[in-house]
Amino acid sequence: MNRTMIRMKSRYFAAAASLFFAATAFAQTSYQGTDPVGTLSYALPQTVLNIEVNAVKTSFHAGPYARYAKKYLGIDAREDDSKSCEIRSVRISPRLEADQSRRFLVSVGKSGVPAFLSLTSQGLVCTGASSSSGEGEWNFAPDSKADFASNKGMSSNLTSESTTLYRNVKDEDSYNKIAIQQQMVVAKSPEARAKEAAEMIFNLRQKRIDIVTGNTDATYSGEAMGAALQEIDKLEADYVELFTGYTDREPQSATFTVVPDKKNDSQLYVAFRVSDEQGLIPADNMDGSPYLLELTAEKIGAASGQAVSASRNNAVYRIPAVCTAKLGDGAVTLLQTRVPVFQLGEESTFPISVK
Repeated sequence: MNRTMIRMKSRYFAAAASLFFAATAFAQTSYQGTDPVGTLSYALPQTVLNIEVNAVKTSFHAGPYARYAKKYLGIDAREDDSKSCEIRSVRISPRLEADQSRRFLVSVGKSGVPAFLSLTSQGLVCTGASSSSGEGEWNFAPDSKADFASNKGMSSNLTSESTTLYRNVKDEDSYNKIAIQQQMVVAKSPEARAKEAAEMIFNLRQKRIDIVTGNTDATYSGEAMGAALQEIDKLEADYVELFTGYTDREPQSATFTVVPDKKNDSQLYVAFRVSDEQGLIPADNMDGSPYLLELTAEKIGAASGQAVSASRNNAVYRIPAVCTAKLGDGAVTLLQTRVPVFQLGEESTFPISVK
């Protein structure tokens, strides 16, 4: 037997030994759960309401020269920034989840999983419907910030001012003050910059008139005239924004979750809040105005007929209550619809055969 065959057999026995010990360890692994061995545990379903909201957050940025708009342009302009949020659409989507507070045990022996149980990612649930739960994602666009090029229309941000300085000159018997004129370079005031921007606006308007009327040295026709006028319009709009400001509109989308609770006598829930500063925010953020979800459950009628008794085990299941859901801010109702809610309904039983 050569060395190669010896090494191959050694590897084979090592692999077999590792498989044997792994199988032995698996067989000896003890049950770590709390439910009795040989039983199935299942949960009753509960309804989770996903509220999908689309809104638009509006941010107004006042122009840096707004206070001078009346003086130089003869128009009124807002001088303060402002923010607001407006809801555009709302949708309520019911989803199913396992209610882990209502779990039951079933002893099935060798009969297998009962047909009335649905195997989901949350375990066995007593419902014939497939269980799916949606998890909402939060998209906030970052807050927009003012972006003004406040130096538009100026040849320079510096200007020249005259100032008078005095110098002491000694005569034979005394000192005399002699005035000396000196030019100093200082930054232009906001009003001076606003005045230059207004002059640029009027110059552009005059240039537009000259091009249209042909009162220019250059000749514009066809596409050249259209391109020139378009560029002048764009420049004028940029300069006017320095006085009138501009508005940003940012769409927002968010999904909020409400889990109805039968212990809530009023069946009123704060679904979400709306803040002018932040837009759509969750219910536990007190910075915004609340939007309330009200559920009104319809009564479930009593079952009729004669009950049949048998020596069988009984399984517990839920009959959902059909609820009228209203969503609004207390003054205006945004949405009214009907949804089934399991946990607000009735619990009942049905017999199952076991071995």
